[in-house]
Amino acid sequence: MSNSEYLLHYIWKYRLFEQFGLKTTDGRIIEVLDPGIHNGDAGPDFFNAKVKIDDRVWAGNVEIHISSDDWYKHKHDADKSYNSTILHVVEIDKGAVLNEQKQVVPQMVLKVPQTIRNEAEALLKSRSPIPCRDDMPSIKKHVMRAWIGSLGVERLERKTNDIYAHLLKMNNSWDDVFFVLLARNYGFGLNSDEFERLASSLSYKIVQRHSNNLFQVEALFYGQAGMLEDDAISDEYYVRLQSEYKFLAHKYNLKPLDGFLFKKLRVRPSAFPQIRIAQLSALLVQSGRLFSTILEIDDYKRLRLHLQSEVSEYWKTHYSFGKESKKSNKRLGDTSLDIILINTVAPMLFAYGKMKDQEKYCDRAMTILEYIKPERNSIVNAFKSAGVEVKNAFDSQALIQLRKEYCDKRKCLYCNIGYRILSK
Repeated sequence: MSNSEYLLHYIWKYRLFEQFGLKTTDGRIIEVLDPGIHNGDAGPDFFNAKVKIDDRVWAGNVEIHISSDDWYKHKHDADKSYNSTILHVVEIDKGAVLNEQKQVVPQMVLKVPQTIRNEAEALLKSRSPIPCRDDMPSIKKHVMRAWIGSLGVERLERKTNDIYAHLLKMNNSWDDVFFVLLARNYGFGLNSDEFERLASSLSYKIVQRHSNNLFQVEALFYGQAGMLEDDAISDEYYVRLQSEYKFLAHKYNLKPLDGFLFKKLRVRPSAFPQIRIAQLSALLVQSGRLFSTILEIDDYKRLRLHLQSEVSEYWKTHYSFGKESKKSNKRLGDTSLDIILINTVAPMLFAYGKMKDQEKYCDRAMTILEYIKPERNSIVNAFKSAGVEVKNAFDSQALIQLRKEYCDKRKCLYCNIGYRILSK
């Protein structure tokens, strides 16, 4: 669908046209009582509309095109689902149209106000990452807060759909899905895909069988990550891991990933993939069935503490195999812990609450995001510089949703800010 047709949809949906003096192309008086429900799927553009033509009220569907002959180009004249069309709204009239029953469909020409067309073109053709940046100061605070609230929930719902897709692949096991998403987020962006592959290559049930032995869990992870294949390293701990993994790989018929996939360039030593694996292994061992535990913890501070883990003694004095360093605990920093809560815990709680119809988990997910400070990244900074107030991680997630799903895709006509600008 072209931007011009989107604009017609938009004007019809929000009644941004002159309400009086409307007529069909054959001269009958029209009163729009209800524009209907916008349909984003196949079929007529608006369902359950209500219009009055002369003295008769019609209830049914509305179809919108730039030109009336698009009706035939799209073969609506041969489609029974368009027989209930009570009005064909067009910008250009090129003649009457018939439905599948050979009946004439009432038709109306909708004129796009020039001011709206100009504003829409300015937004849609803007080269700015935020097309409406200059107009944002004119948006009232309560309007912006309401839209941010909607976008925050929308982002959680988008992540929920991703989680449901994982559930289908993993026999509806919430533990397995949590394990994979948790591992992915321990990659912290740079190695996210690699950590997800690592978790997917290693069944959570296998990890659980060895959850009383941190060394064995480490052997499973480092071995599967392809990090135990350098025979030049004579470190005792490394050699023991090699031996343990060899036994476990044979037992479970495991095949390691290529170790070169995990990136270390331009990464601080504290964020090396070896350290992240040590932290993840420790968390899985100390927490048992982690997702079940998270469902039970309804106190934010306790939850945050529960997600902290102590790496094994070897990793307190190492950042990589065979190279000793000054001793440090190497716990997750506050920012890293926030990322786990934002991208793993909150979405999983929200998705679980949605599927099980238990609102308390959805509320808990949003509360977690409201406790956390806003994320610091280029997207959030751009909105801040445009004057948008960002209070917490719920707000920053909402703005990421706004940027990725509306600004980047130039869906200004579906954005509440765009609506306010155009409806002025």
